[in-house]
Amino acid sequence: MIADISAAPFSADEFRRRALIDRGPHDDYDYGDHSFNPGHPRILGTRHLVDAAVLIPVVDHGPEASVILTKRAEKLTSHSGQVAFPGGRIDPTDASAEDAALREAREEIGLGERHVEIVTRMPDYLSASGYRIAPVLSIVRPGFALSINEHEVDTAFEVPLRFLMDPANHARNSREFDRILWNFYDMPYGGQRIWGVTAGIIRTVYERLYL
Repeated sequence: MIADISAAPFSADEFRRRALIDRGPHDDYDYGDHSFNPGHPRILGTRHLVDAAVLIPVVDHGPEASVILTKRAEKLTSHSGQVAFPGGRIDPTDASAEDAALREAREEIGLGERHVEIVTRMPDYLSASGYRIAPVLSIVRPGFALSINEHEVDTAFEVPLRFLMDPANHARNSREFDRILWNFYDMPYGGQRIWGVTAGIIRTVYERLYL
């Protein structure tokens, strides 16, 4: 008897199904670093927010999907060595946040568009560092070969979707930022530290799709 992997809670099929459930207008949601910090300002209204996009690439491995993450190059001047989703600023030449996320994934890790199915776009995530981030949910078909851009990324690796969507792995931590003590999520896995904005986006995916 062949198992119905579409019923597996952490398969790519189930991820897609959950992502496509209509949850109303994006304006009804307010996601960002501030949402984990009750009592702190949302995001300073006078600060110019830079538009950015990240690709959340869920790899279809049957009943147990995984998510591709990168470790930013240590030599970068901004957020060096941090674990991140493929992504970056939205350029004026990008037609949309989805196009920006796909371009960045291609430039950073050589993930070609022909292997990627865009599923939907999450509501924007506002970072305390001044970015308005569009998380783009996607399914990646197996058979791709990554090519790491060493100027931007030290490595790329996969983490089981089951691990990332388990709240038991969502530890809370804090540090001072802009003279404010900020709380954030911390998700160590396989010798890598997934924390800050990346962990915050993962937490919002969990709250939106799996809570």
